Amino acid sequence: MEGAAADPIRYAVLVAAKKFKSSWIELGQALYTVWKDKSYKEWDYLTFEAYVAKEVGIRKQTALKLLKSYMFLEKEEPSYVRKEYLESGDAAALPSYESVNVLRLAKNNKSLDSGDYASIRRGVFEMGKDAREVKKDVTSMMRQREELDPEEAREKKKFAAVRRLVSTLKTLKTELEVSKLAPAAIIKDTAALIKKLEAEISHGHT
Repeated sequence: MEGAAADPIRYAVLVAAKKFKSSWIELGQALYTVWKDKSYKEWDYLTFEAYVAKEVGIRKQTALKLLKSYMFLEKEEPSYVRKEYLESGDAAALPSYESVNVLRLAKNNKSLDSGDYASIRRGVFEMGKDAREVKKDVTSMMRQREELDPEEAREKKKFAAVRRLVSTLKTLKTELEVSKLAPAAIIKDTAALIKKLEAEISHGHT
């Protein structure tokens, strides 16, 4: 930025870019305060979602991404939300809320290890990658893990499918019990199957 300071137009672009990229962090911080203190209730809104939609004018999904991305930064990367950093940091180093959100999801992804996360983090904070690039990196890492251990990947898919089946069977069993459209024997058999499948899931994770 030192070289850019000598050229007014070049400097102005950098300042505007920094304001543009840091504005989401400031908005996220403000929304976090409103959400945490439930201030929206004092302003006659029943929910946070209703408040952001009607008064702030942003979609619920966008507001929640902003909120979660800011909360993630505050917890995991607090230096990026400090006022002095937002004022002095390089525009290129400020991440977008979309890329931070992808990083947040990667942090909670059980398929990725600490080395994978560190690599994704560098892409977001040091290389300035956008969300689409970061998603590609995450997908590539997960694919590599499956190729390195195809048996483990198959097991994961198997148990995921069994869990989905258990969930569907539980819903169906509840509907049959409420509607009383099926004989008690079928409901009993369904309950037994659910129990058997849950035992298989439990055994597979011991």
